[in-house]
Amino acid sequence: MSEFNGVAELTEVMRRLRDPEGGCPWDLKQSFESLLPYTIEETYEVVDAIQSGDMAAIKDELGDLLFQVVFYAQLAKEQGDFVFDDIAAHTANKLISRHPHVFGSDAERNLSDAEIKAQWEQIKQQERTEKNARGSVFDDIPSQLPSILKAAKLQKRAASVGFDWPEAEPVYDKIEEEIQEVKEATDQAHIEEEIGDLLFAVVNLARHKQVNPEAALQRANEKFKSRFQNIEQRLSQQDKHPTDCNLDELEALWQQAKLTKV
Repeated sequence: MSEFNGVAELTEVMRRLRDPEGGCPWDLKQSFESLLPYTIEETYEVVDAIQSGDMAAIKDELGDLLFQVVFYAQLAKEQGDFVFDDIAAHTANKLISRHPHVFGSDAERNLSDAEIKAQWEQIKQQERTEKNARGSVFDDIPSQLPSILKAAKLQKRAASVGFDWPEAEPVYDKIEEEIQEVKEATDQAHIEEEIGDLLFAVVNLARHKQVNPEAALQRANEKFKSRFQNIEQRLSQQDKHPTDCNLDELEALWQQAKLTKV
């Protein structure tokens, strides 16, 4: 097998693309800000590939996502801020410091999962405190996270300092309370506020049940889509469209779709 450094090759390709004398005009126009939509898109494409189970697609999409990192590193290098190796080295050092049960003195004793989790949160909180004199538990939570993920992150951080119910039962009560408040809300702004509180409470229940709320909702989305497409297929066989049916007819078809386990 011939010697080949894939990372070195990729970073050299990126350098050539950004070469002012012979690079790609599109790549030369890009900035940290302009690349953001592409980075988000590539991340979702990695998720789709992993969920498909297609290893060739996973490799391809991970490569596209890696290219985004290499692109940012090239921009930073041109500005004299850092290079790709700095990113890798910083990440390696951070992971070593966060895993004393593997790399440190704690490696000599067996820690329980609960102890490892508590240790991880303590180390990360210390890192946040060192970055910011205020040391808020919410420091460094990205403002642009999807709302469901952000809610889960906020709740997890609050729980890390003891602001949490010890079990799920009070969360059920909270959800029922929020549903009642939605029913009682009058104007549109109030309704929106109460529905937001309800969604936040449901995310909290998912956290207590150790369920990823984003993944759970994604599965629900796909299940709904699959079942409705089953309805469309059944109707198509009759040369009909969903708009040709009333709600009772569509509901009957929905129940049939559920029975088919789609």
